[in-house]
Amino acid sequence: MFTPRYTPLALAVSFALAAGAAQAAPDADVAREMKQMREQLQQMQRAYEQRIAALEGRLAQAETKAVKAEKTAVDASATAGEAKASAESAQASRSREPVRANAFNPEISLILTGTYNNLKKDPNSYQITGFTPTLGEVGPGSRSFSLGETELVLSANVDPNWRGVAIAALKPEGGVDMENAYIESLGLGRGFNFKAGRFFSSLGYLNEQHAHAWDFVDAPLAYKAFLGNQFGQDGVQLRWLAPTETFLEIGAEAGRGQSFPSTDRNKNGTTTGVLFAHLGGDVGPSNAWRAGLSYLGTSPKDRTYQDTDSLGAAVDDTFSGKSRLWILDGVWKWAPNGNPSVTNFTLQGEYFRRTESGTLASNSAAGACGGDCSGSYESKQSGWYLQGVYQFMPRWRAGLRHDRLDYGTVDIGLAKNGILSGSDFPVMASHNPTRNSVMFDYSPSEFSRFRVQLARDQSGLGETDNQVFLQYIQSLGTHGAHKF
Repeated sequence: MFTPRYTPLALAVSFALAAGAAQAAPDADVAREMKQMREQLQQMQRAYEQRIAALEGRLAQAETKAVKAEKTAVDASATAGEAKASAESAQASRSREPVRANAFNPEISLILTGTYNNLKKDPNSYQITGFTPTLGEVGPGSRSFSLGETELVLSANVDPNWRGVAIAALKPEGGVDMENAYIESLGLGRGFNFKAGRFFSSLGYLNEQHAHAWDFVDAPLAYKAFLGNQFGQDGVQLRWLAPTETFLEIGAEAGRGQSFPSTDRNKNGTTTGVLFAHLGGDVGPSNAWRAGLSYLGTSPKDRTYQDTDSLGAAVDDTFSGKSRLWILDGVWKWAPNGNPSVTNFTLQGEYFRRTESGTLASNSAAGACGGDCSGSYESKQSGWYLQGVYQFMPRWRAGLRHDRLDYGTVDIGLAKNGILSGSDFPVMASHNPTRNSVMFDYSPSEFSRFRVQLARDQSGLGETDNQVFLQYIQSLGTHGAHKF
């Protein structure tokens, strides 16, 4: 039951009015005024009572809602527990079922590249004089517009222990070249990593990177002359990462050696071995470096290249023996406080030294060869490149590269013994090829890049090829980060 409440003010007024009435009888005006005051007092009492009743009603409603909310929370908690138990049961059930074909969900990306080339010299006659032709894609490419290789990449974790990667190069002229296809361990432990299949070797610094990640349109001359542009093979790799603050990595590879400087021997076992070691670290918050030493040893058999003898006839020269290549590489990267988004600079270089010894045979009809002769062959040659790339503002970069090859010493037994002459081996004439390149590129995003490159190429004896390249690189889909 509701009990009326009175304020102290109202009670005081009531008592005052009662006291006044007891003293004297009011006249008509006083009586009228007192009546009005009583009416006002009653109105005030009713207003206060209504407000108090409204507040009590709101309080009761709030208490009711709080009870309902608490009950709902309890019910929701129970429902969540049941849902979790149901999900765990379903997951356990799925783990016991065989994997369906549509459950496989690899990362897929597509790399699109294209160029416009303006070349002073005919690219069909391109050669690196003084160095054994590699039969690789070492030329500057075709004149005018050219579609580059379209690279299709699929990769995924097979299970908690293995990862698979497949990279197919779609040729512009048609056909598919399986560039990389390998499995790689994820959990050997103790810093070990194992890879098997077809892959680019960890030899040197640039070799392991795909062409779309290069800072220039083409590979340095040393890579073209000594590795046929890039060395890859079918085989296995084992690498170990030391548990030290300074980055230290040591690895070894063994494979079939089907690409230059080796040949496919059609034999059991391995024909090519690679050893490499990488060391690196940070210098303050803005600088990082890495240095490496690599070794490639192989024994090519019947490695053949074409030449033109002194009679003007096309001949085949064939080498069999041992080939040993050492590479010393280094890279220094600078970015203010480790943030390369605005400005950064990379200085990169590699030194190559190769020795080969064995026999060189020719089918030339010149001299005393008579179409079938052979003699000893020994060579010691080297080469290097140095490049710097500077990002001077977000998305914009400029780069400069100098390439040089040193002819060294080349002893051809057939020419030395007078069976043939030096003019019967024009490709192997003494020459120190050089090239200078400058590039500018713009990257609207991490998925696209546009580049212009100017080069003065003096790879051929007595020839200078002024080259202009325009290139685009576009990446569709997810693509793994590139290595340091």
